[in-house]
Amino acid sequence: MHEGTPPADEEKLPRLLANLDEATAMLGEARDFAKPGKLPRVLDTARRVLLHPGGAAALEVRARALEEAGVFLGSDWDSPQYLLPSLTTYSLKSPDANTVVIEALSELRLLAVAMGDYLHPLVSAEQAHHYLTQVMALNLWLLFSAPSEAERETQGRLARIPRYLFHHLAERIGYEHIIDQLIEEIWRILQQRPIQVEAVKQMITQIAICQADPAIDLGTSGQGADRLVSSLYGPTRACREDPGLEVYRQRLASMDNAALQGEATGFARAMHDTGLVSPYHPVLLRHLLDHGDHLITEALGLSSTGRDCLLCYRELAHALIRSAVHPATPQAVYGLALMLERGILYQPPVAPAMWRQLGLPLSEWSQARLNLAYGDAVSPRARLLEGVLCMLGLPLGVGQGNNPTCQSARALSMWAYNDPDYLLQMVAWAARDDEIVMHFEGQPISSMKSSGGVAQSLPMDLDPVSLIVVPHLDRIYAEMGRRCIGREGDPHRWVNPEFHGWWSGRGFRINVDVASGQLHELDVFLRHFYASYHPYYNGNQPLIHPQPAGIAVTDSAARFIGWHAITILRVSLDPTEVMRVYFFNPNNDSGQDWGDGVRVSTAGNGERFGEASLPFEQFASRLYIFHYDPLERGELANVTQEELNRVTGYVHRSWGANRVPAADLQADSGHLNPGT
Repeated sequence: MHEGTPPADEEKLPRLLANLDEATAMLGEARDFAKPGKLPRVLDTARRVLLHPGGAAALEVRARALEEAGVFLGSDWDSPQYLLPSLTTYSLKSPDANTVVIEALSELRLLAVAMGDYLHPLVSAEQAHHYLTQVMALNLWLLFSAPSEAERETQGRLARIPRYLFHHLAERIGYEHIIDQLIEEIWRILQQRPIQVEAVKQMITQIAICQADPAIDLGTSGQGADRLVSSLYGPTRACREDPGLEVYRQRLASMDNAALQGEATGFARAMHDTGLVSPYHPVLLRHLLDHGDHLITEALGLSSTGRDCLLCYRELAHALIRSAVHPATPQAVYGLALMLERGILYQPPVAPAMWRQLGLPLSEWSQARLNLAYGDAVSPRARLLEGVLCMLGLPLGVGQGNNPTCQSARALSMWAYNDPDYLLQMVAWAARDDEIVMHFEGQPISSMKSSGGVAQSLPMDLDPVSLIVVPHLDRIYAEMGRRCIGREGDPHRWVNPEFHGWWSGRGFRINVDVASGQLHELDVFLRHFYASYHPYYNGNQPLIHPQPAGIAVTDSAARFIGWHAITILRVSLDPTEVMRVYFFNPNNDSGQDWGDGVRVSTAGNGERFGEASLPFEQFASRLYIFHYDPLERGELANVTQEELNRVTGYVHRSWGANRVPAADLQADSGHLNPGT
C-alpha cells in the first residue's frame, strides 16, 4: 500500500455506518412482530462495523438509537439491570456472531450510560460504571493478549471484536486507571464481607495473571494488588510462591511448633484483613487437628471470646473442621472463626442443631441443586455445611443474587443474626425433607403445596444455604400474600410478622395509599418513625430486635426504581456525632447513590461488616414501610416541623415527586425547590 493511501477498512466505514443507520431506522419503524425479520441486517452490519478499529466508538454514539429501535427486544440484554458480569466471558467467546455482536452492543450502551451520554430508564450511570468495571476485571486477558489458538479455531475473525471493544472501553474509562479502579472496587466489596466471594476471587486471579505475564506492562498501576493476590495464593512464608497443595502438605509435615505458629498467624492475619481464605489455609487447619488447640486458635485468629467457645465445644469444632473445611471450601474457615467469635454456640439449642447438621442426610433434589451450582469437588453435605458456617458467621453477608427474592434473603439474614437455631431448623427441613411448613394466622402453609413464588425460575446465583432454602421461603411468602387478598391496605402489615418472627413489631405504618400510589399522611408517618426509632424521641431506647422495613429505591438521579425489603438493625450516633440508621440491604452491594445527595455508606461511618448506613433524615426520606411495637410509646409531638420539612423535601424531590396529592402539592410547594 502506498504512503498516504487510506486503508480499505477506513474507506468502507462511513458507508457501513450509513447502511447501519438505515437498517436501524427500518428496525425502529417496524411493528414488534416484524422486528425479528429486520434485526439480522442490523446485527450483520454492526458486526462489520465492529471489525474496524474505530467501529466501537461509532457504535457507542449510536447505542441509544439501537436500543430504542429494538435491537435487544425480547432477549436477556433487554433488562440491563439484571445482567451478570460473569456471563460476558461466555458471550464474547461464542462462535455465534450474533451473540458476540449483541454482547458488544450491550457493553457500548452501558458505556454511553456510564459516561453520562445516555440517561437510561433502568440503569444509573453509577450502576453502569460498576458493571463495566467488573466486566473488565473478569476479561482482562482481552486487553493484554492476542487471540489464542482455540479462539481463532472457534471464532475466526470474530475474536477481533472483543479486543477492539475492550480497548475502546479502556480508553474511555481511563486506561491507566483500570487496574487501580478494579483494586479499589474489590476492596470496596470486601469491606462489606459478602458470603459469596467467587466473583471477587476471579477478579484477583485475573490481576495475578496480568502481574505474572512479562508481556504485560501495567506501568505504575496495581500497587495495591499484592495484599489481595497474596491473601489467596501465598499468605505465608511456606506457600509464598504458590507451590501447590501437595508440596505445602509435605512442608507442613516437617515443621516444628514455632514454624507452625508462624504459618497459623500469617493465615489468620490475611483472612481477617480481607475476608478471603486461601486454599492453603484448610490444609494447615486440618494438619493442626493433631497439634493442639492453641495452634487452631491462632490459625482462626480468635479473640478470648472465640477461644473460650472453641475450648468449650472442642469436639464440635473439630468435627466441623473435618467435615466442612477443605481446599474446595476455604471460606468455611472464616465462617467458623466468626461463628465462634459470636459465641452463639452458648445458646442451648445451637450446638445440638449443629451436630444434627453434621449428620444431616440430604434429599436427592438438594444434592443435585448443590452439585449443579457448585460442582462436585466436595460432597454436597460439605458444601452446605460451608454455607451454614458462613451464614452463621456473616449473617449480614447474605445476598439475593439477581432475583426478586429480597424478602427471603432478609429472613435468612435476620434468623442467622437473631435466631440461629431457627435458621438451622429451616435448613434441616428444606435440605432433608424438601418441604418447609410455616404458619400464617394459625393455619399451616406448606412450601410443597403452595403455587409459584415471586421468582419466575429457580435462582442459582446464591450461597449454599439460600440455594436450598430460598425456593421454599419464596413460595410461602407469596402464599401468605395471596391469603391477604381482599384486605384493605398493604399485605406486609400481616405477612412480615408471621414470616420473619414474633419480634417483628405488630404496629405498622405506610406512607403510600395502596390503591392510588399517592403519598398518604407523610407527616404522621414520619412523626411515628421518629418516635419509634430516634433515640432523642423514644426515651433513648436502643433497638432490641432487627425490624423489617421497606424502602423506595431511587437511582443517582433520584428517580424511583422500585420497592425493596431491608432490615433496620440499629440507630446510633456515628463517630462525627451524626445520628445514623444502620441497616441490612440484601441486594449484594449496599454502597449506592440514591440521588439528591443521598449516598449509602458501607464503611467509615461506624458501620460493622455488612451494614449500610445513612443519616437519620436521609434514611427516613426513602422509607415507606416500617414496623414498631404499639406498646412502646415515643414522643410524637417533640419532632420539630423544621426537621420533618427537610425529610419531606427529600421525598418530594425523589420518589415522591409524582405521588404528591394535589392539595398537598400546593401547600408544600416550598419543599419541591432543591435550594430550600
